[in-house]
Parts: sequence; structure tokens; C-alpha cells
Amino acid sequence: MRRFWQDHRGNVAIMFALAVVPVVGAMGAALDYSLANSYRTDMQKALDAAALAVSKVMPMEQTALDKVAMQYFTASLGDHSLTGLKLTVTPDQGHVKLHASGDYTPGVASLFGIDKFEVGVTSEARWGIGKVEVALVLDNSGSMSDHGRMGHLKNAAADLLKVLEGSAKNPGDAKVAIVPFDSGVRVNYTQTDAPNWVKWGHNGSCSFLPWLLKNQTGCTQLGGVWTWSVWTGGNSKWSSWEGCLEDRDYDASASPAVLHSVLDTAPDSTNANNPAALQTRYPAKPCDSSSLRKVTPLTESWTTLNTEITNMQPSGFTNISIGMAWGWHVLSPTELYTQGAAYGTEDLTKFVILMTDGDNTRSRHSNDASTINARTSSVCTNIKAAGIKIYSIRLVEGNADLIKGCASEPGMYFDVQDASVLSGVFKTIASQIASLHLSK
Repeated sequence: MRRFWQDHRGNVAIMFALAVVPVVGAMGAALDYSLANSYRTDMQKALDAAALAVSKVMPMEQTALDKVAMQYFTASLGDHSLTGLKLTVTPDQGHVKLHASGDYTPGVASLFGIDKFEVGVTSEARWGIGKVEVALVLDNSGSMSDHGRMGHLKNAAADLLKVLEGSAKNPGDAKVAIVPFDSGVRVNYTQTDAPNWVKWGHNGSCSFLPWLLKNQTGCTQLGGVWTWSVWTGGNSKWSSWEGCLEDRDYDASASPAVLHSVLDTAPDSTNANNPAALQTRYPAKPCDSSSLRKVTPLTESWTTLNTEITNMQPSGFTNISIGMAWGWHVLSPTELYTQGAAYGTEDLTKFVILMTDGDNTRSRHSNDASTINARTSSVCTNIKAAGIKIYSIRLVEGNADLIKGCASEPGMYFDVQDASVLSGVFKTIASQIASLHLSK
């Protein structure tokens, strides 16, 4: 080493000068590659964002699709020094593929004859594979006759159905159920063909004022002793039963008490001599009005759904709790209705859309609004716990805190002070469901 440093002959200097050229070139190439790779990372992020955005507007004509994709891509990419940006969008059934490329002009490497090199990225997004099940829980109480509210509700619900039908790309993508409610709900049965999940009368008597106290709640609250009895129907009082049902019982013997009226408990139709089994059944009641439409289970027959909406008529009292409970029942795979897909089904989202225009006024257990409100709140909480999303709409009147509290998120609650605005609200909800779930 000592002799090397002391050597003043020219060969070493020449060799060093020659070696500098490739070394500097290599360093420049590494630097340019690093910068190009940074651009590639930015391009990938921008293209992924564009692919997601494009998937939400599919299907779309190719020219418009190319334009929208480029707008999203360039906006997400931001400032850059790439030239010759190109973007190709290739839609296919169920997915869309995007490829972006641009030319990077190197700095140091250009001194060695490399004037540019291409940077390219690819991204893909799925669309049109989501499925939804939607329960429309619609207030049909007498107050809906005020100021044409029912007419506006019919138009709004029809608009929602139109959006969902148009967004469903494949059979089964969107299914809808309708639950009209007043103080109760109505099912497609009569007394002569009613199955054994119906509970006739209150199936019991109270030791205290037995001619007045006809339910276990009122009896025990006043210190009476409730005695269950089995009654299978056939009484003249129920001979003209039209299919209306009221709130279910609760099992006071359990700890804590089991409130079946706010749960999706399957009715026990086998053990008629077991009081606990009887409490799971659905109690029959005289209809507030024979005009109350029957519950429509989940279906993709848009003709059937539109017919049921068209024929709704306002009458009776308001019991949001039972409407929400049956909105849950029609979405759940649990009996009574079993059209609902299993919870956790891939790419499936379940929704309840509640619309009401007033306070709770009557239920089987109480005519006190605050008491019924507590049950409404409970059933909403239980529905959300089951993984079902809730949109809630308050029309003019009603307990705003209660109805807003039912919604899954603050943005899924709508306070409408003019019934003519309902159509826009229902279209907004339908568009959100379609864009976020039917066009993932």
C-alpha cells in the first residue's frame, strides 16, 4: 500500500479516470431508479383510488368511463413530472381493470443516452357482486292521512324500488320486504288456517280484577297473581280474525326477564302446555283497520312490491316497536319468515328503513309513549347488534331522539318537515345502498 501511494506513474490516474465514468453512471442510474420507483408508488395509490371510484359508477359507456377514470387518477396523483400519461380501462362482468403508464425523464442517467423510461401500474376492482336485503318498515297509522303524507310516502317508496331494481345486475342482488304497521302488523292468515305459532287471547287470568286485567304485565304490576291457561282459538271473538298480531310476551320467570317483543326469538309451535313456549308465540288481535296491508316477505318481484305500496291506506294507532320487530323478522333466517339469508353471508348487507310520522301511542302492553319508546329503543339496539343497518326517517312529528337513536349512524337519520321531500330522501337512501353495496 505504501508503494502504491508513492507511485507517481500515470497508469493509476488513467485507470481511476476511466473507472469514474461507470461508477458515476451506476450511482446516477440508482438515483433515477429510486425516483422512478417513488413515482410508481404514487401512481399505484392513485390508480387504486380511481379503480374504487370507477367501480361505484359501473356500468358506464366506455368513453364516459375513460374520462371519469382519468379525472380520478390525475386528481389523486397530484403534482408530478411524468409525461405521456396513458390510462386504459377494461370493464368486464363483475370487475374492471385499469392500467396506467407514463414516461419518466431521468436526471443523471440522461448523460449516458437514456432519455426516458416507462413507469406502469395496474389495478383491478370488483363491481356488481354485492347483494342487499331491505325491509321497508312503514307507518300506516291514521296520522299518515294528514296533508297527503301517505301519497308522498307511496311515491317515495316506489322511487326507492325503482333505484334498487335498476341497480340489481343479477337475479337475487336485491330483495325487499314491506312491513306496514299501525298498533300491530298483519300476516297472510285467517282464523281457519292459522298455524300453531299464533297465540289466542292472553292465555291466562289475574287474581286481581280478572275482568279488567287481561295481561301478565298489568296483573303483576298491581300485585296480582297471573295464572296461565291454554286456549287454542275457536272462540266467536276470533272467528273473524283477519291476521293482525300484537306484541309478544316476556318471560318474567327468567333472570333477567326475556322480552320476546324486542327479540327475534323463533316461536315455539310444538309445546302448547308450556307457558314459556306460549310466550314466544305471536298474540292475535283485532285489526285496527281491515285496510292494513299484510307483511310482504323478502322478494324480488318488483310488481308485487309496487302493488303493496300502492294499496297502503292510513288508519289506526302507532306502535313503532312492533314494526321494527317485524322488520327484523323478515330479514332474519329465523322462523317465522325464513327468506332472509344467513347472517355473515359474503357480500350481503341487510337494511331496515324505518319511516314514521308520530309518537308511539298504543301497544299491547301499554298506551304510555315513554314505556313503548323504551321497547322501541331496545328492539333497534338488538337489530343493530345482529349486524343489520338501520336508516330512520322522522316525518314532521314524533320523538326525534328516539328515531335518530334507531339509526345506525347520524348520517343515516333524516328529519323531514315536508312530506313532498320524502321522495328525495328515499332516492338518496336507495342510491347509497346501490352505490356502496350493489356496486362494490
